[in-house]
Amino acid sequence: MNDLAGAVWRTSSRSNDQGLCVEVADNLVDVAGVVGVRDSKDQAGPTLAVSPPGWTAFVAAIRDGQFDR
Repeated sequence: MNDLAGAVWRTSSRSNDQGLCVEVADNLVDVAGVVGVRDSKDQAGPTLAVSPPGWTAFVAAIRDGQFDR
């Protein structure tokens, strides 16, 4: 289990007001070796700790349109 206590959360500048946003804490890569991810609507709720290569692959897949409906 990774400690995300030092996380500095940010929301994408591309987020909109539809409530479908996540927050990311990428300041933990050098400290804990993870990227933190959480639901922006439930900041006290569960978080994910993703490996930096996994996060990079996820973002690349989004940009590539792999999750478009």
